[in-house]
Amino acid sequence: MIRRLRKIIKYSFWIVLGVTAVGALYGWALYRSIRNLAIEDHAHAADVIVILGAAQYNGRPSPVLKARLDHALELYNRGYVHAVITTGGYGPDPNFSEAHVSTEYLMQQGVDAENIITEQGSGTTRDSIRAAVALLQSKGWNSALVVSDGFHMFRVKRMFEDAGVEAYTSPAPDSPIENAPTKRYWYSLREVLLFCVYRVFNL
Repeated sequence: MIRRLRKIIKYSFWIVLGVTAVGALYGWALYRSIRNLAIEDHAHAADVIVILGAAQYNGRPSPVLKARLDHALELYNRGYVHAVITTGGYGPDPNFSEAHVSTEYLMQQGVDAENIITEQGSGTTRDSIRAAVALLQSKGWNSALVVSDGFHMFRVKRMFEDAGVEAYTSPAPDSPIENAPTKRYWYSLREVLLFCVYRVFNL
């Protein structure tokens, strides 16, 4: 009995060790994929730009959101698209949504209001993408040029593609997160976990 118990413990140890090693290798490969896409600009003509929301402060874009908006504005002015979707809900501020603040900012920079769709009912990245996909489908659009921080791009691209949308990624080059090594590392590491959760619940 004791000998059998020892064998069970021994085999269990090696199984746990093997699973841990495989998980670590997968996590490292996923992290590298996230970082590789984070520094690649795949700007391409598309039906619409989708700007992922970020914090706003009393009606003004946070530095992170402003970096995304400025980059999207540059792409819009260069003629990659002729329409924009801004996303992001209210968060802790009941007076201004991230999407509304983004829309107001773009209009102040000269973007015609008729070319902007404000999607402010979403509270998470997944919600934002689902809402954006629904808007694309309602317009008969099939492709999106997605603007966010670099660390965000891998998961966002997969979410759009899983929904049948051709997604081109163009990270904001002046992102305060991407330009701060410590923040960049932790946000990218968080994306590893979030992507794994997404995959588990969307098999």
